[in-house]
Amino acid sequence: MSVSRFDFKEEKTIMAKFGFIGMGNMGYAMMKGTLQLIDKAEIVFADVNQERVYQVYHETGVRFMESNAEVVNSCKYVVLAVKPQFYETVLKNIENIVTPETVIISIAPGKTIEYLQERLGYDKKIVRAMPNTPALIGEGMTGICFDEERFTAEEIQTVYAFFNSFGKVKKVDEKLMNAVVCASGSSPAYVYMMIEALADSAVKYGIPRKDAYEFAAQTVVGSAKMVLETGKHPGELKDMVCSPAGTTIAAVEALEEWGFRNAIMKATDACYDVCTSMAEKK
Repeated sequence: MSVSRFDFKEEKTIMAKFGFIGMGNMGYAMMKGTLQLIDKAEIVFADVNQERVYQVYHETGVRFMESNAEVVNSCKYVVLAVKPQFYETVLKNIENIVTPETVIISIAPGKTIEYLQERLGYDKKIVRAMPNTPALIGEGMTGICFDEERFTAEEIQTVYAFFNSFGKVKKVDEKLMNAVVCASGSSPAYVYMMIEALADSAVKYGIPRKDAYEFAAQTVVGSAKMVLETGKHPGELKDMVCSPAGTTIAAVEALEEWGFRNAIMKATDACYDVCTSMAEKK
């Protein structure tokens, strides 16, 4: 199904509040959160994939623009939801349109605030963020950094409300943003792998696969809530499960023997190294 460009011609003259450049998984997740905050008439988006554009439009009713420049020209807050390798192209599209009043929200790993200001101007307002895919169900975790002195109180409030619309948000120093990628941006993949492995082990002992996934996934949900809601150290919570000479401490011993902790730390080292290399490729 196609949508004529003339379907929105009159509406496009209306100033939107939020604009999204890129409508992949993260762009879509963030836009869904934004729809909980403001009316769809105050949101626009653009994407190079026309099939995806039409799909999102028919699912949400959110207006699309034909170019990245139109998105920036129509919005106060602009979310750059494209992969790092496409940043140079996108920034060239919008560099002459972004104003000092525009708030640019960038979610690309390795792309620093200085990098964006070099291309858009040092008078521009930049928010650097790292969300994660659980934002798709409103349970995302986002690390953000920005210079609050450049922003009005209303802009700061809006930025926090935006990120809270699809999960939780925490402000950090920019020097820690690569570590945020390790802690939450990339780590859902490791958790999914653990759930898959745990379910496989349960299937091996006779539990049907569908049930095994539910047992494993709900255990991760509950364990995570225990950490967040009790405030107890993860090690203390682990000790609460480990009875003397019991089944759990035997399993923990095996995890230590086979390098469970070390594997996680090596994974984050690899993730951090890639983030660093992205920052160096300007």
